Amino acid sequence: MKKFQGTGVALVTPFSKSGKVDFKGLANVIELNITNGTEYLVTQGTTGETAVLSKEEKKEVIKFTVEQTAGRVPVVAGFGGNNTLAIAHDLETFDFTGIDAVLSVSPYYNKPTQKGIIEHYKVLAAASPKPIILYNVPGRTSSNIEAETTLKIANEIPNIIGIKEASGNFAQAMHLAKYRPENFLLISGDDNITLGLLAYGFDGVISVVGQAFPKIFSEMVRCGLRGDFAQARELHYKLNDITDMLFAEGNPGGVKYALEILGVCENNLRLPLVSIGEELKLKMRTAIKQLEK
Repeated sequence: MKKFQGTGVALVTPFSKSGKVDFKGLANVIELNITNGTEYLVTQGTTGETAVLSKEEKKEVIKFTVEQTAGRVPVVAGFGGNNTLAIAHDLETFDFTGIDAVLSVSPYYNKPTQKGIIEHYKVLAAASPKPIILYNVPGRTSSNIEAETTLKIANEIPNIIGIKEASGNFAQAMHLAKYRPENFLLISGDDNITLGLLAYGFDGVISVVGQAFPKIFSEMVRCGLRGDFAQARELHYKLNDITDMLFAEGNPGGVKYALEILGVCENNLRLPLVSIGEELKLKMRTAIKQLEK
């Protein structure tokens, strides 16, 4: 459980100008994070543009991430979707060597009932050789995992060890923090409210902004976890404006541009996503320059 306390980052998938996966850029992102305090890496989540990668590309990206990381920090791999049996098959047949856990988003588009969500995760938990972290992001799935549903899963399905909670609902987050069973992880999925969620009792975050600024962000989370909220607030506000910018025109367009400014990887996306606009780019360049002073 301690493996996934603190800061995890949702890795981008860098692309070359020709549109192919840029593995050198991915290596740069991984090294930036490992050497600057990130506790674990998450590959093939929303930020990784997983929806536009082929199955073969997904396998290659996961394999490369595991090899580049070389056991220095834990690796979590995303396996989610809205076809329960297909995901279960992938979990049963994938080579999970070097992977520590699975992040699985709640089914999208189908809009299942809460009972359907529970039954979905029962099937995945039975199929997965690795522990599963739920991912609740109703802004993308149009389906919220309600607090009581999460708690039922937490109490009844042993192979599910936590949730990445990105509902933005503080009342729901507090209910989870108050009533969760021991050893069930609560992980923030919203960068700008992570500090508040740590105060409620969350265990950490899977971050986007932390990927570009791992030293500041991961230290903010560590301060929050040990109760040093004065220092945590100072670090939080250092990145607050930049965090807003990163999401102003969608994710991962913002963080990919930040990584390009920092010389880590190129700012290329696959359609239907496009690069952020010139006005926002100027604001980000100015903010990052100020941060580096």
